[in-house]
Amino acid sequence: MLIPSQAVTGAIHQFESVPLVRFSLLAVSSIFFLVDPFAAVPSFLAITANIPVPRRAAIARKGAITCFVVLSTFALCGRMIFRMFGITLPAFEIAGGLILLLIGLDMLEAKRSPTQEASGDTEEASRKEDAGIVPLGIPMLAGPGAISSVMVLVGQVIHPWQLAAILGCIAATALVSYFVLAGADRVQRVLGETGIRILVRIMGLLLVALAMQFFVNGLGDLGVLTHFVEK
Repeated sequence: MLIPSQAVTGAIHQFESVPLVRFSLLAVSSIFFLVDPFAAVPSFLAITANIPVPRRAAIARKGAITCFVVLSTFALCGRMIFRMFGITLPAFEIAGGLILLLIGLDMLEAKRSPTQEASGDTEEASRKEDAGIVPLGIPMLAGPGAISSVMVLVGQVIHPWQLAAILGCIAATALVSYFVLAGADRVQRVLGETGIRILVRIMGLLLVALAMQFFVNGLGDLGVLTHFVEK
């Protein structure tokens, strides 16, 4: 008979042994942490400061749809882009890891990375009639980091279900982003500025770890770190 700790360990090993679950967890964590709708809440509120609630929800919906369309397009066209420019997966894993590392380090300081939101974007967007697409949808949500992460994941696709898992994670992330931004007032009241900063820092820490894993995978695929890469 298994003691409780052995039962839990066995359940964890069984859980991790399911390829779909492992790949889906990797996809949803890397995509969601990089889109990071919680970190976009203050900028979204500044952009929509004098806009009625229904119009604010429409902008959030347009931003989420833009995020989904952009990331899905790169997911579906990723392999073609690799072939077109002669880019190998290890090279993109290392480049993507570098982008993720820079974004993660900024998130550890509880601030938006310049790759996601350049200085003056929020002020300029507040004067736009259609800020849901630019800069909210891209690059605040679907920025270079999220696009790079999707491209790396697509480069690892072997079975059709893996691509379906990536698209499902993109759709889920876009849906959560819509609800977070549409209810930005409530999110800010519940979490507060301190809560949002803590959440962003936690995501940043996980993102830095994910970036290092991309580095290790890329170097392993090149044969540099074969001893450390799990086969």
